[in-house]
Amino acid sequence: MTTHRTPRVRRVYDPPEKADGVRVLVDRLWPRGLSKEHAAVDEWLKDLTPSTELRRWYHEDRTRFEEFQERYEAELAGPEPSRALDRLRDLVKEHTLTLVTAAKDVDHSHLPTLLSALQGGRSC
Repeated sequence: MTTHRTPRVRRVYDPPEKADGVRVLVDRLWPRGLSKEHAAVDEWLKDLTPSTELRRWYHEDRTRFEEFQERYEAELAGPEPSRALDRLRDLVKEHTLTLVTAAKDVDHSHLPTLLSALQGGRSC
């Protein structure tokens, strides 16, 4: 029987824990200064991340968070992100899942929008 679990969210720089289960990196860029061994990432779903253009636009002015969320939600509706989101949904049904990111401020990153799309069962 499969159940829908809420994925954990952790910083990729924190040491992996047994409770993490399957660790999925949800950043477009590989975290600086971190080896693949120390990251202990099982999958890297780059297609789930904001485009380079959107990421740069948001980093120029962090006060645009609400508009960033709207734009990112629209990107998640694209074909590649939708497939990656379906992959994440499959993983969360079958495994303990931890989304890992290098973002320092997770609450003002792409993670809240991604979690909403994942838990809402929609592609946005």
